[in-house]
Amino acid sequence: MNDNINQIRTFIVDNFLFGDGSSLTNDISFLDSGIIDSTGILELVNFLEETYQIKIHDNELVPDNFDSVLKIAKYLETKSTCAA
Repeated sequence: MNDNINQIRTFIVDNFLFGDGSSLTNDISFLDSGIIDSTGILELVNFLEETYQIKIHDNELVPDNFDSVLKIAKYLETKSTCAA
């Protein structure tokens, strides 16, 4: 899971925080903190689908899955377990 966390953090920092990840903790809410908006979520989903070779369905696009680095990592872990 640590590799996933590092990849997700790097993507968020590079694409939404302009390279400054000093304020990004793994459990900070993207929506509450304004890090990612609805358009950003689409970019994030595209990145995750391409990087992890998964399909993210519309019903999975909920804050419980995508609102922090840790939530995304947990979602990816669950998704890979289901695919196995």
